[in-house]
Amino acid sequence: MNLKQNYLTESGCYKAGKHITVKGLMIHSVGCPQPEADVFMKNWNRADANACVHAIVEPDGDVYQLLPWDFRGWHCGGGANNTHIGVEMTEPATIKYAGGASWTETGNGENTKNHVLAAYRYAVELFAYLCGQFGLDPMADGVIISHSEGCKRGIASNHGDVEHLWSKFGLSMGQFRKDIKAAMEGSTAEDSLTAIMGKAAATAEQMKSYLKKKNPSVPQSVLDMIPLYISEGEAEGVRGDIAFAQSCLETGNFTFSGSAVTLSQNNFCGLGVTQRGKKGLSFDTPQLGIRAQIQHLKAYASTDKLRNALIDPRFRYVKRGCAPYAEWLGQKENPQGKGWAAGEKYGEKILSILKAIMEEGKVQFMESLTLSAPYMVRVTIPDLNIRRGPGTDFPKTGKFTGAGIFTVVEEQDGWGLLKAYAEKRDGWISLAFTTRI
Repeated sequence: MNLKQNYLTESGCYKAGKHITVKGLMIHSVGCPQPEADVFMKNWNRADANACVHAIVEPDGDVYQLLPWDFRGWHCGGGANNTHIGVEMTEPATIKYAGGASWTETGNGENTKNHVLAAYRYAVELFAYLCGQFGLDPMADGVIISHSEGCKRGIASNHGDVEHLWSKFGLSMGQFRKDIKAAMEGSTAEDSLTAIMGKAAATAEQMKSYLKKKNPSVPQSVLDMIPLYISEGEAEGVRGDIAFAQSCLETGNFTFSGSAVTLSQNNFCGLGVTQRGKKGLSFDTPQLGIRAQIQHLKAYASTDKLRNALIDPRFRYVKRGCAPYAEWLGQKENPQGKGWAAGEKYGEKILSILKAIMEEGKVQFMESLTLSAPYMVRVTIPDLNIRRGPGTDFPKTGKFTGAGIFTVVEEQDGWGLLKAYAEKRDGWISLAFTTRI
């Protein structure tokens, strides 16, 4: 975000000079296909203008502050002018309004999406900054609201922004508030999502332990093929543990109860089951079936080329890179309305299983360690995150260990405190990605 102060000193709103006690922030969208903030600033910077907001956001990261933050703005046509800072976002030139808040695309849909998502991202950054400046809790009731939410509360005029534009791309005010909170804690909106590309966090033994607990009658042949999720995933750069968790969801933990596929098909993710009654694809071996699933996940998560020969017959039907995060595998949660499955919260269900897999092996993992500290560990991956506390609930510091040897001075629940961070106790790594030496 590049915050630029550009007060509209000719505006009647600025000249009125009325102050407010800031109790919240309201997000707006300009309501016309105009990506340039300068057009609005010229229109508002007149004595006879009847509107003026505190700031306007462009998708390139430029944010123009038009009023002192504690001035009373003319942004919502209601009581929130007396309590809330008003922020506008510009809109893409590739849309056309059909009446009210209804709009259609008139040009490149990719441009529309990129503009909306970029403006959203910088609005998150601005709102996190303002919440910090004014001591605001973004999750508290009525603090962060849209113009349309203000209308429902009776403190703003009848407008549909910003949800009218955001909803098509899977964005919501609820997520906006969460992303602001995450940004205030030192992470980003994307830090709260789970990338499909990367190294598996769960081990094959953890997967086996989970599956035997959920399905005591699981065939040995299924247990024997579980390491293939790791190896096939690593071959394509896909997290094999996410693929395995998806298989557990799709097959009912390999009971195949209520599933459209059977064990003999070697299809563990419902590939080809595009409608009710479809039997789905079959593969000659479990390895090929898992490879096809990994490739299909890569189609959603990345635009990189496949490293193995193409096995997945449905690879070509996927819009490449439309779901880089597990949370976006469900069409209802995907910003582009794409995704693997139409079921609500499909990605969240996969991640719930993955969490249980990780928990299943934790006790065994801890019992295998000698709990005396300090000791040294080897890290072989370059991007092991350092967090401010022992767990993924704690924010990332923004730093990585890099590959090397490190000293752990304390353990908690599978996490190790690094010696360099011992004084403030704010540098922890997951020991699951290390080897003790």
